[in-house]
Amino acid sequence: MFKRDLALSAFSQNDHQTYPLEDTAVTNGHVGESDENVERGNWSSKTEYLLSMIGYAVGLGNVCRFPYLAYRNGGGAFLIPYTLMLALAGIPMFFLESSFGQFASLGPVAVWKAVPMLQGVGITMVLGSGFATISYTCITAYSLYYLFASFQTPLPWADCLSWWGADEKCSRTPKDPLCNLTLDDGYFEIVNTTWLHVNNETCPNGSEIYVPHQGPSEQYWDKVVLRRTSSVDETGEIVWYLALCLLLARLIIGAVLSKGIKSSGKVVYFTATFPYVVLIILLIRGLTLEGAYKGIEFYIGRQSDFSKLADAEVWKDAATQIFFSIAVSMGGLSALSSYNKFHNNCYRDTIIVCVVNCATSVFAGFVIFSVLGHMAHIQNKPVPEVVQSGIGLAFVAYPEALAQLPWAPFWSILFFFMLLTLGFSSQFAGFETIITTLLDQFPKFLRSKRLYLITGVSFLFYLLGLLLVTQAGIYWINLIDHFCIGWGLIVSALLELIGLSWIYGANRFIKDIEMMIGKRTWLFWLWWRACWIFISPCLLAVIFIWSLATFVPPTYGPVEYPVWATALGWCLIIFCIMWIPIVAIVRVVQAEGATLCQKISAACTPAPDWGPYLEQHRGERYGNRPDSTEAPNRVQLLAPCEM
Repeated sequence: MFKRDLALSAFSQNDHQTYPLEDTAVTNGHVGESDENVERGNWSSKTEYLLSMIGYAVGLGNVCRFPYLAYRNGGGAFLIPYTLMLALAGIPMFFLESSFGQFASLGPVAVWKAVPMLQGVGITMVLGSGFATISYTCITAYSLYYLFASFQTPLPWADCLSWWGADEKCSRTPKDPLCNLTLDDGYFEIVNTTWLHVNNETCPNGSEIYVPHQGPSEQYWDKVVLRRTSSVDETGEIVWYLALCLLLARLIIGAVLSKGIKSSGKVVYFTATFPYVVLIILLIRGLTLEGAYKGIEFYIGRQSDFSKLADAEVWKDAATQIFFSIAVSMGGLSALSSYNKFHNNCYRDTIIVCVVNCATSVFAGFVIFSVLGHMAHIQNKPVPEVVQSGIGLAFVAYPEALAQLPWAPFWSILFFFMLLTLGFSSQFAGFETIITTLLDQFPKFLRSKRLYLITGVSFLFYLLGLLLVTQAGIYWINLIDHFCIGWGLIVSALLELIGLSWIYGANRFIKDIEMMIGKRTWLFWLWWRACWIFISPCLLAVIFIWSLATFVPPTYGPVEYPVWATALGWCLIIFCIMWIPIVAIVRVVQAEGATLCQKISAACTPAPDWGPYLEQHRGERYGNRPDSTEAPNRVQLLAPCEM
């Protein structure tokens, strides 16, 4: 048994090495005197951990995507499927992943000593987190640019100004259509609506010519900020000021993480709390604006449409929003929780973070729609005509609304500084996930060289991010979001549930959690067993199959992607998930056993050093791991192989 486990744990031989305490204190500046784990370090306080988790989970999607989804899917009625999906998939996945990392005190790859065959799941998580970090940092660079541009009066996107290149299509209000009018002598003449009114004429059906129109904020976004080309085929040149903003963002992230969680834990006191201060200020201002009630009614008021609940698409939107907004299966939850002390109450943390995250989404909707309602009121438009989703809401619609307020630069600075802190809070955790993974895989070599590692990875990510700040950069960001930050994470989450609940064993995993938080009644665990074993996997499987069945090629507004770009998107997602079968095959080949079934069973057996990181916490269950006779509670398919 010991030889078989030893062969399976070859990938972890660099992990879990013990160093003299005095050497650790010298080489590891990220370890404090009161830390329980003197090799990896711990959070300085529970507050720092919670704020880091909240900052990681709460991001641009909470402020810009959720309000749009709620408005589109029935307003207040959308909260019903949203809350159900939070209970059935969001909270169970969050609890599972955070307790998994805390139990072993290891990052998202090394933690798969529990089921070595599925170590590729951790690699897929880290790759997905890497792609998300690269693209999200570019969005943070956009926020930096807008923040700097807000220090002027009037705001440059407030009107069509010639100095930034506004053309004839730019107008604060839609242009009236022209009319191709047939005159009495048989000739055609193109006239405007003013001529028709003066001459008491009407435009025949089919003769109207609609004039292309862009609002000033939209044209400023396309022509000045992005300098966007017509398609992804035209890469163009690097937009130098965005490249500088990207460099500044990378320097800030690297500096904050220079001492790991010891330094980032202090910064999140500001970056995780400041957005709430701004949201409260913007809500108070928004509610005092004329017409604000129109936006709120469309968001979650009297116009809530409960008939939408019969639409399956609404439930899919609720599930995907919950799944992605709490950042599960990206490795960050495991990485951040791995720095907790062993007996930290991860169950209570799960409830706090998930509730705060979802409450922030609902609250942000009131902030956004109160201002958009005012914008629709003064422009005499229906609210739907001023609503956009995602990046369009953050950098086009909402800035345009802010530009129409008194003291517009002040409100703009507040808003973009809020987006900046939201972005940085998420990036701190995302980048720490990658650093933690590398440190756990090569602790002896890298742990004393953390600063060099951060510098090298930051430089690499900056070089990779330069493609995203070219004139075609927004197309690449959209492509990465469409493919990499989607299906790969769903596959990872599904296999994580299967690996821990069916292969490692739900009962065994529950006993592991009870070693940390204490005994709980069987009734307490009944809900979690049901979710981990059946409900959550089924929901994720349905989302995955539905997403494949309803797949449409990516587009950016009206711009369609060429075939080669869509093919490249598929290649990116394949690159992320291909490590799952590759690593599984390698583990099976390396495992001992006379038959394939025995090899698979051996590859699913925990490594001999699996368990709590510190010897003092291993107890009877893990103290003599090589001779342990505890059944791993595997799926029935593997049982006959061991007879």
